[in-house]
Amino acid sequence: MSLKERYVAAMVLSGVGDALGYNNGNWEFCHSGETIHEELSRMGGLEKVDVHDWMVSDDTVMHLATAEALVKVGKKPAMPELYRNIAEKYIECMEDMKGRAPGVTCLAVVHSLKPNVRNGWRVAFNPAGGGCGAAMRAMCIGLRFPAPSQLEQLIAVSIESGRMTHHHPTGYLGSLAAALFTSYAVNLKPLEEWGQGLLHTLSAAKRHIEESGHCVKENLQAWDYFENKWINYLNERGILDGKSQAKFPPEYGVKERDAFYRTLSYSGWAGSSGHDAPMIAYDAILRAGNSWVSLAHHAFFHGGDSDSTAVIAACWWGAMHGFEGVPGSNHQTLEYRDRLAKLGESLYELSQETR
Repeated sequence: MSLKERYVAAMVLSGVGDALGYNNGNWEFCHSGETIHEELSRMGGLEKVDVHDWMVSDDTVMHLATAEALVKVGKKPAMPELYRNIAEKYIECMEDMKGRAPGVTCLAVVHSLKPNVRNGWRVAFNPAGGGCGAAMRAMCIGLRFPAPSQLEQLIAVSIESGRMTHHHPTGYLGSLAAALFTSYAVNLKPLEEWGQGLLHTLSAAKRHIEESGHCVKENLQAWDYFENKWINYLNERGILDGKSQAKFPPEYGVKERDAFYRTLSYSGWAGSSGHDAPMIAYDAILRAGNSWVSLAHHAFFHGGDSDSTAVIAACWWGAMHGFEGVPGSNHQTLEYRDRLAKLGESLYELSQETR
C-alpha cells in the first residue's frame, strides 16, 4: 500500500480507536476490562461492530483541531503563526464537546489562551497538568514532521501545543511521545527501538524548554518523573537497549493487563496521564503484531482511560499497516471520517514537500 494510504489510515483509525474505546462514554469510564470484553463478546466481537452510532470523544475533536492548524499554515510555517492557529483551533473545538467528555484540564485552560496577543498561547506552569490531554491530540504532528531532519520542529510543536493546556513535563512530554512514535511508524522504524529513541530525544526536549525561557525552573524541577517511568517500563519489557525483543508474561489476558496497566499509572486510572497513555499504546503495538483485533483488545478495551490509549495506538497502527485487516464496519461510517481522511491526505502532501 502507498504511504499516502497509510497517512489516511493513521488519521481515520485514530478516530476509530477513540470511538471504540469511548463507546459513547460507556467504556472510557468502566474500570473493568473483563466487563468491557464481555459486552464486546455479546455484540459478536469487534468484527461485528458498526461504528455508525459510536461518537468520537474529545480526543478526536482536539486531534482534528491540531491537524487543521498544521494544514492551514502550509509548508513553511513560522512557529508563532502556527502556535497562534493551534490555539485558535483549540478554542473553536470546545464548541463541539457535547457528549464527548472533555478533560477537566483542557476545559479549564483553553479559554485562557489569547491567540491574538503576542505569546498569548503561553500559559502558566501547572503542577496538576500531567494528564493525557496533550498526548491524545498530538499524533498528527508526527505525520507533518516525520523526517529525522525535522526532529527539532517535531519537538518544538509537540511541546508548545501540549503545554497550551498541559504545562507540566508529564503532560507535554506525552505529546512529544505520541508525535515522535507516529514519525517512527511512518518510517517503519523497528518497534523495539522506539522507547530508546524517546529517551534519547528527551535531552533535546529539555534543551528546548531551557531555551524557551518560559517557566524553566518549574519544568526542570518536575522533569524526572516522565523519564523514570519510561525507563522502568522499558526495563520491564527488556527493551531498554533498543535491540532486544519485548518480553511479555506467559499469562497476559484481560485481567492481567488491567493489573499491569494500573502499575504504570500515576493515580490508578491507567492511561490518564501523559506518560502512560502512550506507554500503554506502545505496549499494545508491541504485542499486537499486524493484528487489528489484537491491537484493539490490548489498547482499546481495558479498565483505564481506554479512548486515550486507543486514539494513539490506532494512529500508529494505521501509519504502519493502513486499513489492512480492519473490517469495513469498523471505519466506513465513522463520525468525521471524511474530515480525518482529507487531513491525512493534506498532511501527506505537506510532509512530502520537505523530503
